Amino acid sequence: MTHHIVVVGAALIDGGRLLAARRSAPVELAGRWELPGGKVEPGEPAEAALVRELREELGVHAETGERVPGEWPLRPPYVLRVWTARLRPGSPAPEPLEDHDELRWLGPDEIWDVDWLDQDVPAVRQTLAHLGRLASGAREMPGA
Repeated sequence: MTHHIVVVGAALIDGGRLLAARRSAPVELAGRWELPGGKVEPGEPAEAALVRELREELGVHAETGERVPGEWPLRPPYVLRVWTARLRPGSPAPEPLEDHDELRWLGPDEIWDVDWLDQDVPAVRQTLAHLGRLASGAREMPGA
């Protein structure tokens, strides 16, 4: 049996907008966009990992919502799983503290304006379908 290490991604939603984070490291990923998140530590529940990663990477207090159906392969042995999330009342605004150099809140018509990491594209597409309310105004990804 193949052992997967789960990487949690946050579909952080605020006012109908989705937060995208631009990677600053490693070099091969720098300049491309992703859903913020990170690796689940051994024995750590995925939802707790997502809250921790958002605090470490963005300096925010967030709470998880529901898991977006699906799982997306990253480089072995990692797989990406996505949860919806929102900022808790009184949370500071997100800032790019670790591994990112820019953040953007993307409205439904701006989702595909950024250069998403290849492995995040299907996860973002599934997230939009799952959210529905965001997707209702989202145009299709060019070439999709």
